[in-house]
Amino acid sequence: MSGQFPEVSAETAQESGQTRKVSAPPEPCPRNLSKCPRKSRKSPGKPVKSPPAGAVSGQFPKVSAETAQESGQSWKVSAETGQFPKVYAETAQVSAETRKVSAPRSRVRAIPRSVRGNRASVRAIPKSLRPSEPSPSNPPKPPPNPNIHASHEKCIALAKKFSKICNQMKSFQSTPITTNGERMNQMNKSRWIVTLIAVGGVGVLMLASFFFWPKVNITSAQTVLADQPMTVYFTAPVKPSVKASEFYVTGGNGKKVPAKLSYGSGRASLKVEALQPGDYELHVPNNSFRGWKRTTDSTFSFAVIESVEPVGSIKEIETFFRQAGQQHNRFMRSDIQMESSSEDKASSQGGNTYSQTNQQVEGVDEADLVKTDGQFIYDITNYEQLIITDIRNPRKLVNASITGFDGTFYPRELYVDDNLLVVIGSKQHDQPVTADEAKRMMPTQELSVIRVYDVTDRKQPKLIRETGAEGYIIGTRKIGRHVYMVTNNRPMYWIQNDLPEGEELLPKVFDSADDHSVQPMKIDQVSILPGAMEPSYSVITALDIHSGDKSGVETKAYLGSGEQLYMSKDHVYLIATLYGNQATQGNSEVFKFRLNGTAVNFLQSAQLRGTILNQFSMDEHNGYFRAVTTEGNLWDEKNIAKNHLFILDNQMKQVGSVENLAKNERIYSARFMGDRAYMVTFRETDPLFVLDVEDPQNPEVLGELKIPGFSNYLHPLDERHLLGFGYETVAKKNPQGGEPIIQTQGMKISLFDVTDFANPKEKATEIIGGQGTYSPVQHDHHALFLHPARNLYGFPVTIYREVKGENFLNSEKAGAMIYEISADKGIIEKVDLTEKFSSDYVDWGKEVQRLLYSGDTVYTIAANEIKSYSLDDFTLLDELEKE
Repeated sequence: MSGQFPEVSAETAQESGQTRKVSAPPEPCPRNLSKCPRKSRKSPGKPVKSPPAGAVSGQFPKVSAETAQESGQSWKVSAETGQFPKVYAETAQVSAETRKVSAPRSRVRAIPRSVRGNRASVRAIPKSLRPSEPSPSNPPKPPPNPNIHASHEKCIALAKKFSKICNQMKSFQSTPITTNGERMNQMNKSRWIVTLIAVGGVGVLMLASFFFWPKVNITSAQTVLADQPMTVYFTAPVKPSVKASEFYVTGGNGKKVPAKLSYGSGRASLKVEALQPGDYELHVPNNSFRGWKRTTDSTFSFAVIESVEPVGSIKEIETFFRQAGQQHNRFMRSDIQMESSSEDKASSQGGNTYSQTNQQVEGVDEADLVKTDGQFIYDITNYEQLIITDIRNPRKLVNASITGFDGTFYPRELYVDDNLLVVIGSKQHDQPVTADEAKRMMPTQELSVIRVYDVTDRKQPKLIRETGAEGYIIGTRKIGRHVYMVTNNRPMYWIQNDLPEGEELLPKVFDSADDHSVQPMKIDQVSILPGAMEPSYSVITALDIHSGDKSGVETKAYLGSGEQLYMSKDHVYLIATLYGNQATQGNSEVFKFRLNGTAVNFLQSAQLRGTILNQFSMDEHNGYFRAVTTEGNLWDEKNIAKNHLFILDNQMKQVGSVENLAKNERIYSARFMGDRAYMVTFRETDPLFVLDVEDPQNPEVLGELKIPGFSNYLHPLDERHLLGFGYETVAKKNPQGGEPIIQTQGMKISLFDVTDFANPKEKATEIIGGQGTYSPVQHDHHALFLHPARNLYGFPVTIYREVKGENFLNSEKAGAMIYEISADKGIIEKVDLTEKFSSDYVDWGKEVQRLLYSGDTVYTIAANEIKSYSLDDFTLLDELEKE
């Protein structure tokens, strides 16, 4: 005989007169938890007979159906086949080594099913807690890291104890049984051991669940103004049974202080109000969340301040980044459209003899790729050179000058101010580092730069001033002689712990009027914005372009990110999106600053529910700040999308609102025009909402229009008419059932008549091309060509059409389209300046990027060429290849 425990035969043994299959007994302890060796032992009784012929080696011989009857707690086993007592299922494991088995004659009592049933609990140890045996493919693991989480060490210790109990039980089961009394004692002992193992296994699982169950994170700003509420966000809603009053606040002395506490929407946030300036801690009660969820911290520290002051030391900055960084790592941002900003009506060009950039706020200039002063065109459309073209004779265009940047500077946008030309862009700054520093930091920085050129002689532009700050550009504006640039800088704070004095945490700036070297900002130039949660800086640079000395520039840095800006003549508003419990559920923090030449000072802040789409979703009018937002998610039934209008007074206090508009849709475009606001939402159709905002305390919806398609950009035609630039859509049947599939078609121009505010109408439409047709005006309003005196509106366009019977789009032609649009005549195509493709791909160098006019001539500007056309009949006058 092989000396192994035989396996149970697949043949049937009859139990209580019925046939049942006896399966091979399971393993006695979790796999890989321990090797569980079994020592060979000689049997004190008679040797076991050899298995019947034909039986598989290592199996139990066939048990007689007549004698295999189970009566309550014992089995009678035929003496002919050897008296094999019923072996407890947990000990009937076939060992990897052979062993001899004794065949005692006496009957033993079967282990009750209630005890045997605990095997599932014993075997339920997670695989992650079972040590694996070393092998060539699985080498021994190194000693545990001393920094390993304490909970993991506890689980390992419990697993070792559990393994020890397993080995003790196996040792007990391999001991020969001599008398009935000993058998009974050992069987009772076995029951207790099995029960202990089961309880231990459940305990290990509970302990592992406690330590590794997802925790509830808390996030909030570290500072808040005294007259503003502080909102704390949780990654899970608070249980309905927990009242807001069960949270409490303590002051710097550790004593409770009175505070107004209230839940936000869905009980996933808590608002704290009515606190005096000082340092506080918010205490979160135990068992506030469902299941075994617990918070990462039971307290949250914050400060209430009266005003924003410069930080006192680098330690304050380090503390901010440490805490903000920990919060930021828990939440991820969703993609958000990042446009610049503007105000409540488009700038008028009626009195000009040449094009002005399409801007939102009259008197607040916006930069663009192309500018003109009526005599010259300045462009950076190839993003490598500054090209000045003489257009004084439209029939003979001349390159006045071409200024290269040698790959060290990358232009982004332009401003023109008489004989001064402002070019804004970025460059890489190589900073000297030691060998040790090179191992932990990048040797280059991206700097956002303002360059001022003297173009009195257009043939020889002269660089006279250069200033900049570290980070990427959020937006720029120009008011009179002052240019404002806002950049965002996110230092790599996670590698700064070992830097002396933490200077690498400060933004870098430079100014050619002072010193060309790049230096960290001074501590007194840095402040922490109230309500700020992002581990980054918003750096505001204000430059007087007519000043040649260092007093003409002022730079300030504010801890707390701003991703959009809106600017009126007197104020700049920075918008930061705050993400609470999900990446699709954000609120907007609005920071207001006063402008006074190069001086920019923080005033107030406010928090709005939902996110702001772009600059046209907000404005300032008669001292009130107005904005529309989208809250929630289109595909989340628990937090469906909804849209709001908010109006705030001069102190950034909310005075009016219209909420929960167009549920399960999101805002695609918006426009404020004096006492009216227009908003387009979309999911299946394109509702245009007309809102009355004349009374800031009582705004209301006046009318609504639902049409196919949607508008990405709204532009005022006059006080009673509005233009929409977007796409046509069609609804197609969903083959899987449910909501129809919305498919985008050609580009769409809509003329809306809002004379009757309660009943807006789509007076005229124009569909251009088919699916895939594209124009930059869809996402960049600067691409819109305007000639108000002639009612002309144009834009660059690339036209595609779907090929019938084929599964692809055919690129047809590219260039520009110009329309005559008026309330009386509707939309009339004036000229098609597109050209058919000579190949399957658009020639980027000849793709029109902007249109502008001067006098009676219209110009199309591409990266490699400029063309001039007569505005009277649109005949081609001249074309110039840029050298």
